[in-house]
Amino acid sequence: MSHAVTTAPDKPLVVLNQRTIWLIFGALMASMFLSSLDQTIVGTAMPTIVGELNGVEHQGWVITAYILAIAIAMPLYGKFGDLYGRRWPFLVAVALFVVASVGGGMAQTFESLVAWRAVQGLGGGGLMILSQAIIADIIPASDRGKYMGPMGALFGISAVAGPLLGGWLTDGPGWRWTFWINVPIGIAAWVIAYFALKLPSHRSDRPTDWGGILTMALGTTGIVLLTSWESLGNDGYDWSDPMLLGLLIGTAVVVGLFVLIENRVSEPLIPLRLFKNRTFTITTLIGLVLGMGMFSAMSMLPTFLQMSSGAGVTESGLLMLPMMAGVMLTSIVSGIAISKTGRYKMFPVAGLAITILGMIWLTTIDGEMSLWLFGAMIFVLGAGMGLIMQTIVLAVQNSVDPHELGTATSSNNFFREIGAAVGTAAFTTVFTSRLSENLEGVFAGLPEGAAPAGGGSGLTPQIVDQLPEPLRSGVVDAFASSLAPAFWYLVPLVAVGLVLALFLKEVKLSNEAGMIARGEAVMEDAAAEGAADGAADSPEGAAGDDAGRAARDAAEDKETDTLVR
Repeated sequence: MSHAVTTAPDKPLVVLNQRTIWLIFGALMASMFLSSLDQTIVGTAMPTIVGELNGVEHQGWVITAYILAIAIAMPLYGKFGDLYGRRWPFLVAVALFVVASVGGGMAQTFESLVAWRAVQGLGGGGLMILSQAIIADIIPASDRGKYMGPMGALFGISAVAGPLLGGWLTDGPGWRWTFWINVPIGIAAWVIAYFALKLPSHRSDRPTDWGGILTMALGTTGIVLLTSWESLGNDGYDWSDPMLLGLLIGTAVVVGLFVLIENRVSEPLIPLRLFKNRTFTITTLIGLVLGMGMFSAMSMLPTFLQMSSGAGVTESGLLMLPMMAGVMLTSIVSGIAISKTGRYKMFPVAGLAITILGMIWLTTIDGEMSLWLFGAMIFVLGAGMGLIMQTIVLAVQNSVDPHELGTATSSNNFFREIGAAVGTAAFTTVFTSRLSENLEGVFAGLPEGAAPAGGGSGLTPQIVDQLPEPLRSGVVDAFASSLAPAFWYLVPLVAVGLVLALFLKEVKLSNEAGMIARGEAVMEDAAAEGAADGAADSPEGAAGDDAGRAARDAAEDKETDTLVR
């Protein structure tokens, strides 16, 4: 196995201690929260956004564009982080995210909003991947569960805080603040990261895999366009349509070229040899099916609450709190248990089983059900996801060479995001197709001027609430009967993940952090002991205690110098 990086010989080793680790961890948590929050913050505000910008039929693209861009960016950040170091790519990702947030908040058309969401995704992909890789760089796998648990809980918090915050902002200053709020948070995250992330840089003489980058981006886009064909305004999959047929053939050709290129270049963007690693293959497939199910389920629940249950924008965000509680509880408990026992296979198995039960339960939702019952449903769904997400990342990182931590982490997440993009696009296509048919039936036969302007494409929660009976009840029933059956499409996908998890091989967790394994860092105790041993063995070592103290002082000085550089 080739190692693509070479540590600069003139750079001193990074001295790690608990203070340094917690400082870096705090910076990563702040940045990851920024990225994960934006996957859900527009969910609650989306009915208002797409109603105002006349994009109801294409509303899935507000989420899909962000996830697609994240998927494309992830392998780039993972590979370049392994080749050149992770500090500056991380700072660039934060800056890109902030600039795109300004653009999204100023968008005047639905198309420009989608474009800025894509740019946000290019920054968000770096925040997510580099955070996970840096954690693996500074914390050994045997101890990483204690940190991965809070990171998993952070995703759970953002999954619910996003809709809640999005609802509060939409009800208050307006939906544009769901973008503008990122600006001060992003600036603060950048400043913290600039001073806290004192990580080594690398030199590499390996050529950049430009062919792999181009074909990966084109292939990923083609896959998502195919799955989103109907939501783009096309009337079904008419395979005699030369544009659709050309897109299918072109995507297949590009994916084939990507595989060919990755097998030939010396430093591939996504090394296909990783799939010879059983743990990587199984966890990647689990992430793929989980992404298809998880993001699809989460994307439309706030819309259901607003349109079908009559909940307000902010109230619909509050009603997602049980899901956050479920994710937080199981993420933290499983992380602590993994660190104590060194065993992790049982958690994704149990989590996938619980997620299946949660999705089956969600197929029974309707506009008249108790909100307590709805809370119990999404608590079960969140508890299942909390057992899976960070556990499979830990399993991947523990099974690969330390020089490829970023590449393996990003590749695993890449396929999860592909699943999320495809799943969300397919799920919203099924939902919006059913919804359009149901709304046509509701508005059919109404006298001119009785139906809302623009028909179903201009519906917002406020308009629905003001509709006279029985028109309002008809719209509510249309949303409920469109969404609930769609969850059945997700159950078989998650069931496949459960079967795969049964074949996951448990590998003993490593006791060495990635940077230490690569010779880029040393733990503070080891640095002090090494310096003390060297002083004691030298001719000047007669004053043993004084030399030991001097060695420890030297180690502390080195740490201080590393932190302030």
